Amino acid sequence: MNTLRIAGGQVLRPDATVEDADVLVDRDEGTILDIGADLDADADETLDAEGCLVTPGLVNAHCHVAMTLLRGYADDKPLDAWLREDIWPAEAALTPEDVRAGAELGLVEMIKSGTTAFADMYFHVPEIAAAVDEAGLRARLGHGVVTLGKDDADARADIDESLDVAREFDGAADGRIRTAAMPHSLTTVAEEYLREFVADAHDEGIPVHYHANETTDEVDPIVDERGERPLSYAKDLGMLTADDFLAHGVHVDDAEIDLLAEAGTGVVHCPASNMKLASGMAPVQKLLDSGVTVGLGTDGAASNNDLDMFDEMRDAAMLGKLAADDASAVAAPDVVRMATAGSAAAVDLPGGALEVGGAADLAVVDLDAPHLAPANDLVSHLAYAARGSDVRHTVCDGRVLMRDREVLTLDEDAAMARAREAIASLRERV
Repeated sequence: MNTLRIAGGQVLRPDATVEDADVLVDRDEGTILDIGADLDADADETLDAEGCLVTPGLVNAHCHVAMTLLRGYADDKPLDAWLREDIWPAEAALTPEDVRAGAELGLVEMIKSGTTAFADMYFHVPEIAAAVDEAGLRARLGHGVVTLGKDDADARADIDESLDVAREFDGAADGRIRTAAMPHSLTTVAEEYLREFVADAHDEGIPVHYHANETTDEVDPIVDERGERPLSYAKDLGMLTADDFLAHGVHVDDAEIDLLAEAGTGVVHCPASNMKLASGMAPVQKLLDSGVTVGLGTDGAASNNDLDMFDEMRDAAMLGKLAADDASAVAAPDVVRMATAGSAAAVDLPGGALEVGGAADLAVVDLDAPHLAPANDLVSHLAYAARGSDVRHTVCDGRVLMRDREVLTLDEDAAMARAREAIASLRERV
């Protein structure tokens, strides 16, 4: 057996308690063998966690990883204008090589900030899958479909590509990649296509991921044209099942929250993007109180503008209190759970908790920094004070992806250089 020992630190347990303990990992199986004091000193490899907190790897449950290329490309505009005037024209000019460059940069950023798994909706997915394979992360990937403005042949080709990608790459990267069918939203894919697309996906056991209720501009047209709320429409389309998950859910009413809870459909909260685009404040505490599975995601780096899940936790806690008008809402333990177990459950990927027999996906957070002292409450520190740059080591599936702040699976300098070259070329083409 090939073992890895994370030694000398404190460990965050699933019940949000913290204890002094080592973690022993079976690197061949990618699972946790034991958690306890003074574990096997004869492990094949040891990571020093002295002065650190060992946490589950963070799970970024909704992003568009290759959009790192568009970080700072267009800011301070409402969502619809931002997409139509800036983002979609730029994306139309992206090549597979551009997407690979953007994806590699995003994966480096996530590894360096303790993220071990993510869900991603984009295009040129084979390039993203290849980057994920090399980086060593977990992912649920899908090709995003938009039929708006397309003729029937192009719309169907887009749908076929999404289903083909879901079939081809499910189980890739030694099982670390899973897939989903990904219609962009309820307003950017026409009903005739959604009905067919979703039914075909579910017939093959493929989950569906989409944006919903992100802005009032997504809600009002459905209410005006159909006389029903978006998630009632989604239920009619078969898009509210326990296997499916949606992003944002900002403008959901009580009846829609009940639909989500009854169906078991996960919701991914993206607070930074929602704030930056002035999309609104999601009723996160209501969702949690109703038993909805809530995960956390950064969205793309073009609307965030980073992929740091520690930032996202802090934003979620702060915005959740404002939305509920209650300082006790969206408390620190809930936010940490959303970024770990909640996200993992929403996107149905392993990880999210440190427990014997579970996935060996973890981050080691260095507590030796002024902004993390004194250590009154480490769960509070994770939610309100920690930064991605505090992560010392990152491990996924039992493999060390970063050791002492050095990414081992990707060339960080080369990734940044390729991204700079790609965006310079893209700007000329656009």
